[in-house]
Amino acid sequence: MSSSRPPQSPALAEPEPPEISIAERNGFVPPPPGEFLGHPRALWNLFGTEFWERFSYYGMRAMLAVHVASAFFAQLAPDKAYEQASLTYGGYTAMVYMTGILGGFIADRILGYQRAILLGGVLMAIGLFMLMAPDLTTFLFGLAFIVVGNGLFKPNISTMVGQLYAPGDPRRDAGFTIFYMGINAGAFLAPIVCASIVGQMFGYRWGFFTAAIGMLFGLMMFQVFKAWLGRVGAVPGSRQKPLSDLLLVTLGMAALTVPVYVLLGNSDLLGALLIALMLALIGYFLWSGIRTSPEQRDRYLAMLILFLANVLFWSLFEQAGSSLNFLARDHVRMPDVAIFGWQPTFETFQAVNPIFIILLAPIFASLWVRLDRSGWNPSIPRKFALGLAGAALGFYALVLAGTHFVGEDGRVGWEWLTLAYLLHTMGELCLSPIGLAMVTKLAKPEETGLAMGGWFLSIAMANFLAGRIAAYTVGGVGEQAGTLAQYNEAFHSLFLVGIAFAALFFLAAPLINRLMHGVR
Repeated sequence: MSSSRPPQSPALAEPEPPEISIAERNGFVPPPPGEFLGHPRALWNLFGTEFWERFSYYGMRAMLAVHVASAFFAQLAPDKAYEQASLTYGGYTAMVYMTGILGGFIADRILGYQRAILLGGVLMAIGLFMLMAPDLTTFLFGLAFIVVGNGLFKPNISTMVGQLYAPGDPRRDAGFTIFYMGINAGAFLAPIVCASIVGQMFGYRWGFFTAAIGMLFGLMMFQVFKAWLGRVGAVPGSRQKPLSDLLLVTLGMAALTVPVYVLLGNSDLLGALLIALMLALIGYFLWSGIRTSPEQRDRYLAMLILFLANVLFWSLFEQAGSSLNFLARDHVRMPDVAIFGWQPTFETFQAVNPIFIILLAPIFASLWVRLDRSGWNPSIPRKFALGLAGAALGFYALVLAGTHFVGEDGRVGWEWLTLAYLLHTMGELCLSPIGLAMVTKLAKPEETGLAMGGWFLSIAMANFLAGRIAAYTVGGVGEQAGTLAQYNEAFHSLFLVGIAFAALFFLAAPLINRLMHGVR
């Protein structure tokens, strides 16, 4: 049957749509051809970008609580200054992860992942430079810029790692482990360079400046090697005006710094907001799963249960930048060594966890493969249980040291805090990279960014709780406030809570596995 539509000239004919592969029809957009060490080249771009972003984050994190206490609360008694600084630190680190759910939604529906990462990095660089200000208002607005920028950056770069691999690609877990090593390589160098060297020699404000330069290096790397990403993370095809979308999102995120600034000074309001967001997240994923299929409903339920384990783990682990940092400064004896004229300072402990990650991550990655081949690989829920046990045992090591191994100078040896960080790191390797991969496996493809934002929202809740725990630990009540005995009491409680929940998740693992419907 002939068509009544008149033929078009070549100049007016509509262009043929590009051929779409079967894999792309199923939601997978492959990166351009080319591999390095068995993985897509794009992984190494994301690796390097995340390296510099983590350099900037962990560089400023190593100084943040101590700087806030000395620069803005010096008029208070030391224990009260530490308490206020811990609340500020906990509020900031909570919101750094809380905004991830908004950033995931914006990348999924509006900007695409590539533009979200670039915009987020620019906002974070602006905020890091603002931390050099001597007044508290500008400083807190600097933290607010970092918060909103990180919401666009952090969940979306992790999501892009998962998007480099087709569904069922066995390299996915190894790719996340390599990416995780990039995170920790930057985190290892940052406290030494930004805090222990630049911060100690020239002041913490110049340490923040060094962290900002690191963020700029990350943006440069992402842009220079952007061609390796191809269409992975590009602007969603339904968006007709990507430049106007970018402008509107930029203005919206800049405006968002105002309520973030308010929340930084109101811990109770922040806590209520986190609870509301978490309940909304739970409701959304249950609703989405129910309307999709019983299998997807169960998978989302399993994901939310594991989010709870994530909250528990990071509320223990994230004592590192607050209570453990104050403990290191006031109650830990540093090693009497010099490395090319530089002597380690208490901030150096912030580099211990990442160096253990770098050393142990390849071992753990190969261990899971070997255990899988022999049929002994722990399930995802049991790996989470092992993570909680590692965090709990790290605090028990500190209780043991503070009770039985205090020197004549009233301090414990640096080896004990190092041991605590080793146990925490082993727990982290059982939980964190496994959790990132778990989210990309359990979520629907079109909701992966939102689910990754939910993962980081659970970490936000953990950081808020960590700030409250640290405020009690370093503040305390009465004459015991700020003493080693106060730390011992608080850490013993954390050990009991952590080990109890580790046992609970270990026993509940078979039920959670059934909810996951074959996802491993």
